[in-house]
Amino acid sequence: MSREDLTPSDDPADDVTAPTSVTDPGSAPPERQAEAALRPRRLDEFVGQQVVREQLSLVLDGATGRGRAPEHMLLSGPPGLGKTTLAMIIAAELGAPLRITSGPAIQHAGDLAAILSSLDEGEVLFLDEIHRLARPAEEMLYIAMEDFRVDVVVGKGVGATSIPLDLPPFTVVGATTRAGLLPAPLRDRFGFIGHLDFYAPEELREVVRRSAVRLEEDLEEEAGIEIASRSRGTPRIANRLLRRVRDWAQVKGDGQLDLAAAKEALRVYEVDERGLDRLDRAVLGALCGRFAGGPVGLSTLAVAVGEETETVETMVEPYLVREGFLLRTPRGRAAAPAAWTHLGLQAPEGGSGTAPMLGRF
Repeated sequence: MSREDLTPSDDPADDVTAPTSVTDPGSAPPERQAEAALRPRRLDEFVGQQVVREQLSLVLDGATGRGRAPEHMLLSGPPGLGKTTLAMIIAAELGAPLRITSGPAIQHAGDLAAILSSLDEGEVLFLDEIHRLARPAEEMLYIAMEDFRVDVVVGKGVGATSIPLDLPPFTVVGATTRAGLLPAPLRDRFGFIGHLDFYAPEELREVVRRSAVRLEEDLEEEAGIEIASRSRGTPRIANRLLRRVRDWAQVKGDGQLDLAAAKEALRVYEVDERGLDRLDRAVLGALCGRFAGGPVGLSTLAVAVGEETETVETMVEPYLVREGFLLRTPRGRAAAPAAWTHLGLQAPEGGSGTAPMLGRF
């Protein structure tokens, strides 16, 4: 099996996205198989992202009406919001085949050339984590996207020759969690750029309700509201919590997915009312308890909770900052008033403490 035939759930390069906790928006191959059964198939089934859906509908309907492949599309936003699902929906709406691969899977220009040369007319090529493409492959993609051509080098040294190979019209759908890392020449070749935002609680309730129907489970409305409120604005986390509640109801409860089952299951998995998990609370506890609210350096904070610096920076901080629990200051990390309240602690006089700045920030 060649690289271009791999789906994200098959490719070993995707193992780096394995979740570290039940509230981690990343996913691993086994979970993606469970997610596949819950994905919407058409654009009108997709919940949330109203602006992106309307824009995509216009692009797809216009291309279909002209009988041509649509422009290349870029989907950006945090993990777990539905970029892969939208790519699959785009192909389904166009009635076109979908080829799935990822940036980390393409290490050489030859890898990309093999994929591009095997595309059929109108096919959709989905490049997940496109910002992680190797530079030679990235430069080849420029020409392929703009001129539908790849230059194949035959031979080596002074005898090497470049043979242009024409490609049939196709559509690249790129997905990235870090749009700022995309070079401008690549970003400019996308005719449509859509940014996915975090979901509102009512949208997540609908996601959970639809997923429960697909799982053939009778989910009480109050249980769905409880799950949605702790899902950190992310459908992937909402679906994961739904499956964990189902597990608890089947093993420990009476099989009913009611409010009591939801609360007890989420207690077992240490997800509190605000969606904070064990590591989130450990970071806030260390910041408020050991360092008097900060500011304190990131590396020192990571050591205090026994985690890698990158884990704290990429998995914990974004949600805590977004929810107003944590402040990133020029002198380091500091606890916001909401952190003290959530932990049931009394903030020191004058706001955060005056602990000296330690470590990297």
